[in-house]
Amino acid sequence: MREATDILISGGGVAGLTAACAFGSAGFRVICVDPAPPVTMADDDGADLRTTAFLQPSIPVLQAAGLWDRLAPHAAALQVMRIIDAGGETPDPRLVKDFDAADISDAPFGWNLPNWLLRREMVARLKDLPEVSFRPGTGFARMLVRDGEALVTLTDGTRLSARLAIAADGRSSPVREAVGIAVRTTRYGQKALAFGVTHDIPHNNVSTEVHRKGGPFTLVPLPDRDGRPASAVVWMETGPEIARLAALPVPAFEAEMTARSSGILGPLTLVTRRSVWPIISQIAERLSGPRTVLMAEAAHVVPPIGAQGLNMSLADLAALLDLARTHRADPGVPSVTDAFHRARHLEVQARVTGIDLLNRASMAESPLLRDLRAKALEALYSVRPVRQVLMRTGLGLSKAAPAPKLA
Repeated sequence: MREATDILISGGGVAGLTAACAFGSAGFRVICVDPAPPVTMADDDGADLRTTAFLQPSIPVLQAAGLWDRLAPHAAALQVMRIIDAGGETPDPRLVKDFDAADISDAPFGWNLPNWLLRREMVARLKDLPEVSFRPGTGFARMLVRDGEALVTLTDGTRLSARLAIAADGRSSPVREAVGIAVRTTRYGQKALAFGVTHDIPHNNVSTEVHRKGGPFTLVPLPDRDGRPASAVVWMETGPEIARLAALPVPAFEAEMTARSSGILGPLTLVTRRSVWPIISQIAERLSGPRTVLMAEAAHVVPPIGAQGLNMSLADLAALLDLARTHRADPGVPSVTDAFHRARHLEVQARVTGIDLLNRASMAESPLLRDLRAKALEALYSVRPVRQVLMRTGLGLSKAAPAPKLA
């Protein structure tokens, strides 16, 4: 006996849970599986201490999924994206440029939230959706595709018949492997440290990337913590350097991270554990197969620059949901899956390529290359129309668009 569902989602991370909320809110029957139960408390083992900045175009997706009202009270607005070049002889800022959302919109660029909190609120939302069955601790095992259905077996032996299988199960996606879609992967020899800090100087809703060598040091605003201004940090460096930094005693680490931040927020105090993440670029050759689509890191992986990763994933979701609504009786037909690939693949390729170039520029070791990087930033920033185009492109907007504001 097989269970029947409209949508099977493999993957219970932020992207998969958002997809489950979105399709459930749209009235589809959904089963969402993940072999690992979500960690929904910051201090628990395995908690994802990274943060996600939801850019303006992602907010309507979250609203339609019934998530934004839950998330908004916990979010910190990102009004200014500040780029600092500290690539001179010392780590002091030698060039500071602010990209202000007010130049293109009445709304901030986006809003930042911790990933562990996103999981907590998304799991809570799923409990309000009777058409969604979330099964943490159970994963995807194998799949046989027929003309009218995808026959899926889960790791607990459950057999399902799904109209459409959505792979949101990460960069090593078992669903992608099951349908034989290859990927192209670029490795940089980089890793990232993710952690939280407090500081004396308020961030004033400014997200800052400090560029020197090895990769950017990024401070992203968070709501105050214990009465002090707080930020999330992603520090990208070579693998050996990240290993050294991760092993430092806290006082030595705080001294090094304060110096690497160019001291822009004053002394930084570590308030969470340090987690290490590998940095790669990856893109699937196709974003769809028979009765199957790939989204999020099953489809594309980028370094954490410019808040692009999850926002690309929510653009995947928006496109897929629009197509599925037009074929509600059978959302897995080729007119949905093939159209999804055509709608997303070229844009995804362009963004993966662009972020790859930005990351390589941020890694520059040579003083000459660092000087060229600073001159390029100065040139691009100085022409207001060019600056506006860059900001709109980063947001995925063709023109300024309104977005919800926090109270």
